[in-house]
Amino acid sequence: MSNENEIFVGVDLGGTSIKIGLCDKNGRLLHKMEGPTETERGVDHVIDTIAVYARRIVADSYLSWDQVAGIGIGIPGFTDIPDGIVILAPNLHWHNVPVRGMLEEKLGKKVVIDNDANAAALGELWSGAGKDIDNVVCYTLGTGVGGGIIVNGKIYRGFSGVAGELGHMQVVPDLEAIQCGCGQMGCLETVASATGIIRMARDAVERGEHTPLSLLDRLSAKNVLDTAKSGDEVALRIVNRAARYLGKSMALIAVVINPQRFIVGGGVSLAGEILLQPAREAFEQFTPEPAREGVEIVTALLGNDAGMVGAAGLLLKG
Repeated sequence: MSNENEIFVGVDLGGTSIKIGLCDKNGRLLHKMEGPTETERGVDHVIDTIAVYARRIVADSYLSWDQVAGIGIGIPGFTDIPDGIVILAPNLHWHNVPVRGMLEEKLGKKVVIDNDANAAALGELWSGAGKDIDNVVCYTLGTGVGGGIIVNGKIYRGFSGVAGELGHMQVVPDLEAIQCGCGQMGCLETVASATGIIRMARDAVERGEHTPLSLLDRLSAKNVLDTAKSGDEVALRIVNRAARYLGKSMALIAVVINPQRFIVGGGVSLAGEILLQPAREAFEQFTPEPAREGVEIVTALLGNDAGMVGAAGLLLKG
């Protein structure tokens, strides 16, 4: 079935919520909805919920189930894409879950899965900040740091599907390094994620540094970024540190992959230029001229919709 009226269902599966969207063949988001994941109720419940949402979003729109070409799902974890199995998704407490088979049985449609950061990168490539560009690297700065690499218009996954784990590049020098959740020391995720920013702020407050952050009952990455924007030196130092290592990691990627554009998304990216400008300066400093010439570092355009749009795009472009 291939026609102009085909629609694509994209699912952004998170530990807390399931976001689901309908896209046309140009990556335009036609309709979207969101609901709780309820991972504690087990795998079968989550799969059932996805199936219910997929049917509901089509029923709620002016479109018919017959027009659905398939369902793409972005999943936070390690995926066996050819077999449609989630090998390990820690936030979902999933291990070896045959997602594709389970959903195809329930929905009678083609199902494709991928890592959620790959899906977000594909979304930006299809109809966001990477539109019409073939070589792009996307960062997702959220609770952790994820990434997606697009080479010659296609997601680059590597031989075992681990390509794009940008948060686990070791960029922090040994004397400053702390252990990452992955077990390694000095990963980008320890400084450029929301978790890393909160940790650095908490350390500063505990050291007794003079900052409005010490007046807050509960620190969040948004607090730190907002306080930096208001000119607080302590918060600015934290954001600059995150940005510096972000830019350094881009320098390492530039001499290996040579992307035309780096796209920075996720909640932390909402900081905007206060984060991106020092990242650009670090990139300039650490990157040889031929590898940095013409390279852009920009904010993602699709925001929280990137994962849904990209998941839908897996059926056409994945």
